[in-house]
Amino acid sequence: MPRRRIGFWYRFAAVLCKPPLVVLIKRDWRGVENIPAGGGFITAVNHNSHVDPFMYGHYQYNTGRVPRFLAKSSLFGKGFVGAAMRGTGQIPVYRETTDALSAFRAAIDAVERGECVAFYPEGTITRDPGQWPMTGKTGAARVALQTKCPVIPVAQWGANELLPPYAKRLHVLPRKTHHVLAGPPVDLSSFYDKEMSPDVLKEATEVIMAAITEQLERIRGEKAPQAPYDPRRERVEQRRRTATGERAARQISAQEQDAHDNARAQHKAQQEEGQGT
Repeated sequence: MPRRRIGFWYRFAAVLCKPPLVVLIKRDWRGVENIPAGGGFITAVNHNSHVDPFMYGHYQYNTGRVPRFLAKSSLFGKGFVGAAMRGTGQIPVYRETTDALSAFRAAIDAVERGECVAFYPEGTITRDPGQWPMTGKTGAARVALQTKCPVIPVAQWGANELLPPYAKRLHVLPRKTHHVLAGPPVDLSSFYDKEMSPDVLKEATEVIMAAITEQLERIRGEKAPQAPYDPRRERVEQRRRTATGERAARQISAQEQDAHDNARAQHKAQQEEGQGT
């Protein structure tokens, strides 16, 4: 597959990053045939380690269709990092905007120019106890439905064994394997003629996340939980459990106080009875 519009900065980043990645981890990369040879498209990728963007970027770079990642706009300021982000064509996300679609305007423009835009739909490293994909945010679905571009579901596994989620130390030995499997495009055509409402975006996102999870099941050789981990639901449940615990603690404290007061009253009554005698 021919390399397209890679440019100096991407090649420079590859020169810096590829040698240590090749040394640190073995590769089992599949599904390259599902990466479009031309035209704009989205890859939707699961996220389970702080280092997996480098490893997934290596995979995508080798297909000849380099990814344009979405990153917070503050990284695009002055200095080397800002120059590298701009030079490699990464896409700033302006999170302070109140218009959700305009926050992804640059991503839409990139797709329409024929670029590959890489989304991490979960928005952060998975918090699922089994490291399966969580529920997704709707950004990838918004761009996909706006542009009607192909959405390629990509699952990866192995970077999380080198650097587990939220860990700070690499587990270098034994040498790990980075597995990547890109699946066929997700069929979102049933959503194209619908109004882009929150419910439609949520449903389209669920279809995308299910496709990513299916690829990861193939990599891991096991089934994911029937319902994906939902951080919002978990926070609600955690608050409910905390509130329930606090109420129980207050009830126990009140019962203990009542018992203490009763004991004091009985003791006082016994003292008064003894004095009367």
